[in-house]
Amino acid sequence: MRDRFKPNAGRWDQNPTACNTLTIHVPFRVVKCGGRKAVQLPDGVEHKRRVENTMVKALARAFRWKRMLEAGEFTTIAELAEHERIAPSYMTRILRLTLLAPDIVEEILDGRQGPEVTLKRMLGPLPMDWAGQADHFGWEPGTGRSSAHGN
Repeated sequence: MRDRFKPNAGRWDQNPTACNTLTIHVPFRVVKCGGRKAVQLPDGVEHKRRVENTMVKALARAFRWKRMLEAGEFTTIAELAEHERIAPSYMTRILRLTLLAPDIVEEILDGRQGPEVTLKRMLGPLPMDWAGQADHFGWEPGTGRSSAHGN
């Protein structure tokens, strides 16, 4: 086992001046995704799911706060925001995530959202109807792919 780590053991090139070069071409592009850079693969290439923790946490908070308000634990958003020690305006924007189409929420939780679905875009102005939301994100429901980007 130790021989494996010796410089001249195994299949190592015995000629120290030899120059072996291997070039690999991998088609991809780097895109911003949720404030981070992500690799976007070409059409037809299956990629690993990536759950965006910031979006999942925001969704969890939104549904938790909605439950607390509906249960009557707090009577107003301002009261709940004070309890949570956050700005009421931020809480209002996060609470709007409970109005997202169920298939969009599900695909975010499964990590199947495209790079065009970011927390920043979700917190911005959104159509109230679910079909409008799919159009807003260039979404093909059930695929996790953007019709605009082919992701």
